[in-house]
Amino acid sequence: MFEDLTNKFESVLKKIRGQGKITEKNVDESLREVRRVLFDADVNYKVVNNFIKNVKEKSLGENVLTSITPGQLIVKIISDELINLMGSEKSDLVFSDDIPSVILLVGLQGSGKTTFAAKLAKHLKTKGRNPVLAACDIYRPAAIEQLKVLGKQIDIPVFTIDGEKDAVKISHGAVDYARKNARDTLIIDTAGRLAIDELMMNEVSSIKKAVSPAEILFIVDSMTGQDAVNTAKAFYDKLNFTGIVLTKLDGDTKGGAAISIKSIVNEPIKFVSVGEKLEAIEQFYPERMASRILGMGDIVSFVEKAQTEFDMTETAKLEEKLRKNKFDFDDFLSQIKQVKKMGSISSLVSMLPGASNALKGKEIDEKIFVRLEAIILSMTNKERANPDILNGTRRRRIADGSGTSVQEVNRLIKQFDEMRKMMRGFSKGKMRHLMKNLNLSPGIMNQFKAN
Repeated sequence: MFEDLTNKFESVLKKIRGQGKITEKNVDESLREVRRVLFDADVNYKVVNNFIKNVKEKSLGENVLTSITPGQLIVKIISDELINLMGSEKSDLVFSDDIPSVILLVGLQGSGKTTFAAKLAKHLKTKGRNPVLAACDIYRPAAIEQLKVLGKQIDIPVFTIDGEKDAVKISHGAVDYARKNARDTLIIDTAGRLAIDELMMNEVSSIKKAVSPAEILFIVDSMTGQDAVNTAKAFYDKLNFTGIVLTKLDGDTKGGAAISIKSIVNEPIKFVSVGEKLEAIEQFYPERMASRILGMGDIVSFVEKAQTEFDMTETAKLEEKLRKNKFDFDDFLSQIKQVKKMGSISSLVSMLPGASNALKGKEIDEKIFVRLEAIILSMTNKERANPDILNGTRRRRIADGSGTSVQEVNRLIKQFDEMRKMMRGFSKGKMRHLMKNLNLSPGIMNQFKAN
């Protein structure tokens, strides 16, 4: 997420931190580099100019000039301004008192509306709500079928009217269905186009009038950069949407949309989508996102994600095994499967402070867990339970069976041995504290390292 932007910011901020004395000249030089970084990220030029102006004014204030560590203060000013640009604080979904509370999803074709509809429904279900999906994209081939398939995966009904070509009638019918079936939240997936046109805008406007949504979320592909901002402005002028969702943040995105879009339409970013899995949805926290962009990581989100995805019963069993020094490859396999639930490796690494700089120039292998699982599953039950018996002959057989090399098998076994040694060094109290606060076995993150 924002790898190139983060690397550039880290380089600039390192220079700023090293400034022992702040003058207007070196502030101008530093901000010239910041301006270049933001333009490279495809941030809106008006947003960049205002950002630089505000940072300069605050950087040349008396508190900074007389500070013992002026460079550090300027870095904080940049961080604070970046947070302000993206909304200052998180913005929760608004639900109406009426049943159902309607959430209308709008945006261009290809922005990820249909997939996000299912992600949002799954997310709200975990929060105790009882959602239903409505398929109102009557133009895109297989759009309705796609939503049905996704709804089945998450065990949430999808309302459709076979053969109906009026999206307003379908949305009306969905409201009636939700009321009759005690569904408190209705998520409507609307049609998009490859570009903005009057027919699409009129249709979503008619749906808005018909269902009086509590929320209108504008779904935007974050990889479109400056175009995302222009599209957002056009949709906002027509619909006055109430929130923004940035999709495909796990892709090769520059970051311009995330930084610019809130300032242009003055509506909050409410969610981000960071992968294809239906669990890959995060509420948007401006402070945490700014921290990631500036290379400072986001440990809070990392821990929250771990606590959400990890099975506490399995964690308790693992803690007991660690205390008795009986951790084996079956336990390790279980940990890998739970880590995979947390999302892509890239998205997890972006939450770790300094990770972007540490892995600069190295490629993160998203398929590493697939190979690790293949290696472990190629072991016999006896080998998984007793790793110490893995001699050369067994390792060669495991490599052949998993489609990997003996070197990869050796590397995994070495990392596993190192992890077990480290675990032996944990006292009972330390281990309980670790598992309680992170729910993640020590050493599992070693697998994220690029080879």
